[in-house]
Amino acid sequence: MNPELRRPLVAGNWKLHKTIAESVELAQEVVRCTGVTGSTEVVVAPVFTALSRVNDVLAGTIISLAAQDVCWATQGAFTGAVGPLQLLDVGCRYVIVGHSERRQLFGESDEVVQRKVRAVLEHGLRPIVCVGEILAERDAGQAETVVVRQLRAALSGLEAEGAHDVVVAYEPVWAIGTGRNAQPADAQEMHARIRATLAELFGQTLAERTRVLYGGSVKPDNAKALMAQPDLDGALVGGASLAADSFCAIVAAARAGQ
Repeated sequence: MNPELRRPLVAGNWKLHKTIAESVELAQEVVRCTGVTGSTEVVVAPVFTALSRVNDVLAGTIISLAAQDVCWATQGAFTGAVGPLQLLDVGCRYVIVGHSERRQLFGESDEVVQRKVRAVLEHGLRPIVCVGEILAERDAGQAETVVVRQLRAALSGLEAEGAHDVVVAYEPVWAIGTGRNAQPADAQEMHARIRATLAELFGQTLAERTRVLYGGSVKPDNAKALMAQPDLDGALVGGASLAADSFCAIVAAARAGQ
């Protein structure tokens, strides 16, 4: 990774965990262990109900707030949805879009992901766009085909000027929550393919400036080797982000890898 081009980013996706009080406590612990300065960008994504309170904790720190999902609509008859304006209102800077659990458990299509990406960008938020293959696709030799298809679909219709705030997260679905992990060289190979696709879509300059995160069972004991790969610019962390010590160890690995 060239630090002159891409600032490392480590994002913690807390998924469906933590009450408001527990989220505030975890945020406070993360603030303490990451420090108030640092060249690595840190992001946390609590549940919707805790966003506002966690934002208060993060004020004046290096940590940014993210939402785990978003509706593509600004307002209207969308019961149960939360749109970009509401996320801006509570202090979000980032939004995770197209996470594998949204695709697998909630049936989100490539088209839905694309609409969400556009909505996020149009309201000045930054999408963390997730792409990744399931085990059957990898075993069938289709991993790159699937990831490239998802990436092209998610960014369809964007011009280079509109895509400069996009962050991409490669999450091999077979490695999420299973304890399995792509080998660093395998992750690097896919990240390089993602960057090559970005170059095809938007040109080499934007591709070299776009951060591509890895998100498949990242833990303190594998973070250093992953972060050492030239096209890995950080991590989207799931389970290991639910404890401040393990999450901050991953942040430290990202800082060390610069």
